Amino acid sequence: MKKYLEWFCGILAAVALFGIMALTFFDVLSRKLLSQSITGSLELTELLMVVVIFTALPLVTLRSEHVVFDSLDSYLPAALTRLQRPLVQLLCAAAMLGLAVLMWQLGSQFVVNGETTAQLKISKAPFIYLMAVLCAVCAAAHLMLAAQPVNTAEPEAEGGAL
Repeated sequence: MKKYLEWFCGILAAVALFGIMALTFFDVLSRKLLSQSITGSLELTELLMVVVIFTALPLVTLRSEHVVFDSLDSYLPAALTRLQRPLVQLLCAAAMLGLAVLMWQLGSQFVVNGETTAQLKISKAPFIYLMAVLCAVCAAAHLMLAAQPVNTAEPEAEGGAL
């Protein structure tokens, strides 16, 4: 399952990032050659950035590549450091799940109100729902990491420690 999730999120993020790159290239080219920008290019870039950020979030979580502040870890007792990682993962899971619920509710409000982008009139609700689903996936990844045994021998193996 982890492999499919990484593949799906990776492909979706890559396609959205490529879309941003291509749109920016053609928008600049259009401004230079035709003295006219592509209509709605800013809106499309914003929507694609939502896709890039929220599809990358579960990938970063699954790989434990979040920025880690561990300056005080060497001063903590071993028993506390063994509890620290699962507790932090559970806290992150709760926060991401809460965010997913709030975003789902916001998406429902956007459907009722018919919220769209200003220029292109693209419905915002599917993007909000995607954000909610990916936050829930990220919460599940945090729960999965909380259940894994703690390896206190190599604390920096978990990601980018500062």
